[in-house]
Amino acid sequence: MGVNASSYPHSCSPRFGGNPQTQQTFIGASYAPQGYGGESKLYSLEHGPEKPQDKKKKSSGLATLKRRFIKRRKSSRSADHARQMRELLSGWDVRDVNALVEEYEGTAALKELSLQAGLARPEVRTLQRDLATLYQHKYCTDVDLIFQDSCFPAHRAILAARCPFFKTLLSSSPGYGAEVLLDVGTVGMDAPMFSSLLHYLYTGELGSEDARLQNVDVLVRLSEEFGTPNSLEADMRNLCEHIPYFDSLLSFSSDSELVEAFGAGGPAPTGAGVGNTGVNHSSPDEELRAHKAVLSARSPFFRNLLQRRIRSGEEITERTLQTPTRIILDESIIPKKYARVVLHCMYTDAVDLSLVLRGSPSEGSLGEVQALVAGRGCMSRAEEAMELYHIALFLEFSMLAQGCEDIVADSISLDSVVAILKWSSQPYGSKWVHRQAMHFLCEEFSQVMTSDVLYELCKEHLLAAIQSDYLQASEQDILKYVVKWGEHQLIKRMADREPNLLSGTAHSVNKRGVKRRDLDLEELKEILSPLLPFVRTEHILPTNSEVLSDTMKRGLISTPPSDMLPTAEGGKANAWLRQKSAGIYVRPRLFSPYVEEAKAVLEEMMVEQTDLVRLRMVRMSNVPDTLYMVNNAVPQCCHMINHQQMAGSQTAPPSVVANEIPVPRLAVVKEMIRRLQELRHTDQVQRAYALNCGEGATVSYELQIRVLREFGLPDGAAELLQNPHKFFPEERFGDESPVLALRQSGRCRVNSTPAVESMFTDLEALVGFHPSAPTSSTLSSPDHPGP
Repeated sequence: MGVNASSYPHSCSPRFGGNPQTQQTFIGASYAPQGYGGESKLYSLEHGPEKPQDKKKKSSGLATLKRRFIKRRKSSRSADHARQMRELLSGWDVRDVNALVEEYEGTAALKELSLQAGLARPEVRTLQRDLATLYQHKYCTDVDLIFQDSCFPAHRAILAARCPFFKTLLSSSPGYGAEVLLDVGTVGMDAPMFSSLLHYLYTGELGSEDARLQNVDVLVRLSEEFGTPNSLEADMRNLCEHIPYFDSLLSFSSDSELVEAFGAGGPAPTGAGVGNTGVNHSSPDEELRAHKAVLSARSPFFRNLLQRRIRSGEEITERTLQTPTRIILDESIIPKKYARVVLHCMYTDAVDLSLVLRGSPSEGSLGEVQALVAGRGCMSRAEEAMELYHIALFLEFSMLAQGCEDIVADSISLDSVVAILKWSSQPYGSKWVHRQAMHFLCEEFSQVMTSDVLYELCKEHLLAAIQSDYLQASEQDILKYVVKWGEHQLIKRMADREPNLLSGTAHSVNKRGVKRRDLDLEELKEILSPLLPFVRTEHILPTNSEVLSDTMKRGLISTPPSDMLPTAEGGKANAWLRQKSAGIYVRPRLFSPYVEEAKAVLEEMMVEQTDLVRLRMVRMSNVPDTLYMVNNAVPQCCHMINHQQMAGSQTAPPSVVANEIPVPRLAVVKEMIRRLQELRHTDQVQRAYALNCGEGATVSYELQIRVLREFGLPDGAAELLQNPHKFFPEERFGDESPVLALRQSGRCRVNSTPAVESMFTDLEALVGFHPSAPTSSTLSSPDHPGP
């Protein structure tokens, strides 16, 4: 089945793929790796010779034992992580454990916002919206309806597919550009109401153009005369399957055929080599029927091509000859194998890869050529979607492009993540798919490390992963396998430097193997120098890690972690907590086993201390209603700069943002700011501000990136939302702070013991206050009136 691209919202859709049984949730979920058709086989042991049976039994038993061992090893690994975190916290004060858990909660809130920003993309134009634009602008009309001395240009294929009345009426006037006189019997029908009726046939919705159509009696009379149409989706699907009243033919040719078609004695017409109208030597069976109305409505490429043909006067000739328009496409750019998929999506908003022609490889289909060279019989579903994505960008068909993105993202697995990362990081790749692949890499990094996938990663992707606060791996494992990755890269270099040996022979590096002592440590340090600074060695557990000690002995890490250095007080600095770190704080990663164990330890500690339980319940029970922020920690976001100062500091506003894009129109910027304010008012975002009171700017940045992506702008344009007065100095955008309330300013998120102690003083005073019960004389006094 196809993927209905219209089912994916433009901002935070958690679904990928059209099959509800195979949907994956990206927000707050880890990915289960899946291969391309790696299904297990079931072998029967009832027949056959005795020895093969025994072999199968043994192999089956060993496989079962192996699966159990791997499962036990994974659980023991998780138990090791929990034990190491518990050992770290064993000597901590309960207040410090509480501060660490709050740090984790703040990071978790940031992760949710980051995931939503990663899923954000521009809102796609649906079939309904494009048909509404088609009716408004009258592209490629082929019939004129005359009603009450008013002319209504329309498209016969859409009217016939949507309305039985027009299907019967237009069958008697088959000519292109015919004028059809209408005699409507419905009482009260006038030109505005008839226009609203046509708008309904194009969009499937009763708009506000004529309120009379909302009247039930009027609708009943119209249905009696015109018939009751099906849903817009059903009628357009039927139009796609049968193609009545087609007025265009899609034909495919190579460059040489285009030159032959247009004559070798002179230059080809404008657009030759991509798309043209003219004659072609293709057989009728190789041509695809279509409607110019749908082509021009869904694709600006086809619309411009057809409009250019109208301006050149070719349409007059076609109407005279009653012939459809032939559109010749260069198959090196738009392979014929994907043509039916493109047309089907134009009529239905669904991307159905089962319509791909999978016979002999189409000329110019680079993906199929690469698959054959690699020894694979056919392209995978993801590879086909990647090729089709480029075609969608060329046609400017956003619905098809996003549907292809969804298919590729749904195909992300341990086996395919490297290939998808390489494709999506190219200039022609999808940035949205790249974000989903990077999220998968971070969530499944523990499995990636222990597989060959690690050695296939390029330096840029590995660096981006270990920079993430949300990487799912312990710091010791990150250090261990980053060093292994570097050693593998060094061995590849050594193999490439063997000019007199063939790779893979008995004497080559790959075959004879390389011992650890044979590796050049200086060259290894050069390979790992961009990566090791982002390994958070302060958080390596256990504290006496052999992996860390070995790395330091080899000189790969020049200085020991800051938490191993003695402080002025004679103890070790603590890099896990903000206020106790003596300036060496490093944010701990949101590694799930550490987080869960820290919460468990805190619960055990707090059971015996009811005062702390009350404290935590008061501060964390209902964050959106009891926001607490420090006045000097309010983040600097947009709307925080005086527009009068900006207006006086520059003579002319800049016209380009971040040296990348022109400044959008003022109406677009105001809509973006409205969307930003809408997101700020949500409970989830306010909770993130409260949990990250010292890093509110990070929360604001995640929101700004999300809004930019929803409006199709690059991340570098964040300045447009941070300081809109710079670009529109005469406008007032409001100076609303991102914090909705600064109530209870004395209550702040705690990350240090002194702050907790000051709050304990307030709490003890509150707990020690026991007012006496009012007496009858008090209730009756003038100062204390009764109810």
